[in-house]
Amino acid sequence: MLYLYSFITFIASFVLKIVSLFSQKMKLFVEGRQHVFSTLEKFVHTDDTVIWFHAASLGEYEQGLPIMEKMRALYPESKILLTFFSPSGYEIRKNTTAADVVVYLPLDTISNAKKFMKLAHPDMAFFIKYEFWPNYLNQLKKSGTPTYLISGLFRPNQAFFKWYGGIYRNAFKAFNHFFVQYESSKELLKTIGFANVTVSGDTRYDRVSRILEQDNSLPFIEKFINGKTTVVFGSSWPKDEDMFVDFINRSVDTKFIIAPHTFGEAHMQGLRQSLKKPVLFYSEMEDKNLAEYDVFIVDTIGLLGKIYSYADVAYVGGGFGTAGLHNILEPAAFGIPVVFGPNHQKFPEAVALVQNGGAITVKDKAETELALSELIYNDTYRQEKGHIAETFVKMSRGAVHKIINYITNDDRNNL
Repeated sequence: MLYLYSFITFIASFVLKIVSLFSQKMKLFVEGRQHVFSTLEKFVHTDDTVIWFHAASLGEYEQGLPIMEKMRALYPESKILLTFFSPSGYEIRKNTTAADVVVYLPLDTISNAKKFMKLAHPDMAFFIKYEFWPNYLNQLKKSGTPTYLISGLFRPNQAFFKWYGGIYRNAFKAFNHFFVQYESSKELLKTIGFANVTVSGDTRYDRVSRILEQDNSLPFIEKFINGKTTVVFGSSWPKDEDMFVDFINRSVDTKFIIAPHTFGEAHMQGLRQSLKKPVLFYSEMEDKNLAEYDVFIVDTIGLLGKIYSYADVAYVGGGFGTAGLHNILEPAAFGIPVVFGPNHQKFPEAVALVQNGGAITVKDKAETELALSELIYNDTYRQEKGHIAETFVKMSRGAVHKIINYITNDDRNNL
């Protein structure tokens, strides 16, 4: 079965090259992997001790970052190797100072896994949340490398728990320990014979809580807000924007900040044309009187976390599409009530925040407008929900301590 899987993966590599001729994202996916081995040869030496972290994309990177930083502090002489599967993670964090070497993970063929392991020779490995690549895990097992899963999340409908999931169940034997988010994941792993599991929680709660400790000031946002109630629409997709653009156009005495998930020229200009209020782009703000504008569109990356600190209400995008709900914990950590679309059931933090009363889920335009209106114009209601959101994040911290405490006391780790 493993050889069939490897053969299919090998064939897929050729298909992806063809697809890359027509897709910019896939082009990055394919071309970015062409120099992985030469990069490892150049920057990872035979006498280096290496701690390897693998993240599927940006969200998983954020979950792994607190552990990366702790491992850096504990083992300053070791090199941190960070791999990404997706361009949306690698292209944004390829220059992160949290790791010494950042590369794409080559496709999971037997030959790639063997070559990667030979060049990277990790002394310890961490996989974040999910993405279980059988050939890589088998090589880690063969080499005896201590391997851990961080913030694992399992559901009954996943292949690991089906009759055809034997290839993955066998690969899971590579893990010395699973650190999972919820008791339900621990119980699922138990059904397939794995008891080496700790319910540690989600490291993202520790990560977002640290945002509160940094300098989040953005003087240009302060000038734009000018003391008015402010709604931040974070990581919005076109389907999200369809829900709130008309609301913005009818609103009075309120400021709006939109940070779209993508900001291609056609999309951004279309968004501008749909708005009947004075609109200013981040890229255009030089020499402008920001207070004169009602809508500020952020056509750059890296600012949203700080911008949330200025919000009174946050709408987080992704819940009206299939790509996935974006990070709701950042605004919640600031004590901001959160609104998002209906497609959030695969995100336990979203389900829990709704159940606790710190977030509102909406299923259409009318519900979106009602939720935003109630939060904007009812100060007591808004403050109560914001307090619940903040408390929820604070009470959910502690995963990093549990993980690091276990690892530093694991006698298999001799870095």
